[in-house]
Amino acid sequence: MSLPDRTGLSRREYLRAVVAVGGASALGACLAEDGETEDAVPGGTDDPESLPPRQHAWNDALSTDDDGNVQLPEHHVLVALSLVDDGEPTDEARETVETSLRTLERAYEWSNEGLVFTIGYTPAYFERIGSPTAETVDLPEPTALTVREDPEPDDFDALLHLASDRAEVVLRAEEALFGEVEEVNGVAVETDLSAVFERLDDRRRTGFSGPGLPAEHTDTPGVPEEVPEDAPFFMGFRSGFRANQATEDRATIAEGPFAGGTTQHVSSMDLQLETWFKQDSHRQRVSKMFSPEHVDEDLVGDIGEKLSTSSGLTDERIEATEEDARTRGVVGHAQKAARARENGNPLLLRRDFDTVDGDRPGVHFLSLQREVEEFVRVREAMTGADLAGNGVGGVQNNGILQYIFVNRRGNYLLPPRPLRALPSGDPA
Repeated sequence: MSLPDRTGLSRREYLRAVVAVGGASALGACLAEDGETEDAVPGGTDDPESLPPRQHAWNDALSTDDDGNVQLPEHHVLVALSLVDDGEPTDEARETVETSLRTLERAYEWSNEGLVFTIGYTPAYFERIGSPTAETVDLPEPTALTVREDPEPDDFDALLHLASDRAEVVLRAEEALFGEVEEVNGVAVETDLSAVFERLDDRRRTGFSGPGLPAEHTDTPGVPEEVPEDAPFFMGFRSGFRANQATEDRATIAEGPFAGGTTQHVSSMDLQLETWFKQDSHRQRVSKMFSPEHVDEDLVGDIGEKLSTSSGLTDERIEATEEDARTRGVVGHAQKAARARENGNPLLLRRDFDTVDGDRPGVHFLSLQREVEEFVRVREAMTGADLAGNGVGGVQNNGILQYIFVNRRGNYLLPPRPLRALPSGDPA
């Protein structure tokens, strides 16, 4: 893929387009655009014990908004990996992977301004090395979850999630992992992953998260001018409220050989934004995203600015879902999904981000949970198949189902940090 034309693009637009391209030429263009060196990026640590034992322990290291909700980094890259060799990994291969990942931790602070990342492993990985996980962790093969889906599975071996507020950081980190640069933020790159993993460029995914970023892509086919200027997500509303997110503790595997790790689900979806913004009014969008009562009580505002730490779904509003379907003919996306809460607590920790991969608007929905079954439970509640016959009229007013189209799914085990380098199915 060639570098984007700089003409007519803002600096932020250009950097995001460069991240989507990837590679050494993109990194060079990014550094030239920034007009600064990586010396300005905060460095990491030589003491691995100073880092959290959970790979997914990001929240304390990330910034927060004015309401105290965690803000994800702006730039995201999902790097798909395939093992070079079959069979049980050798100790040498494990040391290579760990040393490569430690290079990034030595080079970059664990933060938005530096770099946060995880590496996760698919069911296909454990099958390939002849070490099943069925007895140790819930990690099923990804599959279609509704009759409207026919997603391709993530059937490669592993997935790296790199995230930073700095475009050049995610690009240089990716290049360092595959031996394309000799130094990363002042730290020598002595070992890389290329002897262990092949990078699958055709499965590489990228995206962005943050207020105002979606509206910068109205030149992309399928992204209408109606996307609100300050919206943090393509569909126009704030998300990621802390009261509607599982805590990192809740998302962490509590027992067994992978205690301290978590499971990750990734759904890559296309968005039908033209219909969402041009066919529906703002009131309709609010009712379909949250609940009809959010419209009645004017709880949301233009982009959700009236909501602070919660989506405003009380127990009463959640319990009214079936009645809304029957009497009002519309139910909200968040309203339906909230029915899967356990003792009032959310099951999923979401870290999804928007994308224009393939020159079309979409979202890479990324969630962390103790068991993949918990994601499935929430997805089934959000689908609302039990409501579709009660006056909702198929999917027409059933939340946002008619605007999202799943094209890929993947399930991953994110081991705790000490086991992240090529784990076996039962490390005990």
